[in-house]
Amino acid sequence: MADHGRIDSDRVRQRMDELGLSQNGLAQKVGVSQAAIAKITSGQSFGSKHLHRIARELGTTAAFLTGETDDPSEGALPVPTADDVADQVGGVRIKEIDLDYGMGASWIEGVPVTEVERVFPADWLVQFTRAHPQYLFFAHGAGDSMMPTIMDRDIVLIDTTQQTLNMADRIWAVAFGGAGMIKRLRPQPDGGVKLMSDNPSVRDEVAYDGELSIIGRVVAVMRKI
Repeated sequence: MADHGRIDSDRVRQRMDELGLSQNGLAQKVGVSQAAIAKITSGQSFGSKHLHRIARELGTTAAFLTGETDDPSEGALPVPTADDVADQVGGVRIKEIDLDYGMGASWIEGVPVTEVERVFPADWLVQFTRAHPQYLFFAHGAGDSMMPTIMDRDIVLIDTTQQTLNMADRIWAVAFGGAGMIKRLRPQPDGGVKLMSDNPSVRDEVAYDGELSIIGRVVAVMRKI
């Protein structure tokens, strides 16, 4: 029998499974760390000040998650879909991935990537790109090799419709030697591509013969102030 007042970890996991939500996905929706959700789903944490928010994102109630009722829909408000939110604010949905792109290097081969969708105003987006939102995604930069242009943990908007190096010295998200990077690119007369950092203390590299794969162009940078 459930101990009323304590979060039932089995019920949280059940609702997550039914909605196809990962721990990281639920954590981002609620605004807590993945570790906090992991403690709840493993039974290590019996309560949370975010219980009602967790219940709402799981399409149920705090009463169900604590065992006060066995009906997950009793008193539950429908969770607005991403389309509902987008329609309300005149926005578009853009994917955000939990993969860091190193402004040095960050290994990307074989790394599982979790995606969530964020809603942004359409008229804001067109300042940076005319690409359809399905070809855009947000990611985090990591490291200091692109300072001061891009700081560690800045959020970058990447346009994957732009994968042809037809603009020298622009900033691109690339894969080089199995690592994800954010660099300025400059074609070389010998057919190579120079990968340049904005931080003068970081040396440049040159890629040859298909070593470099362009993921997309970085069209916007956002940071906390």
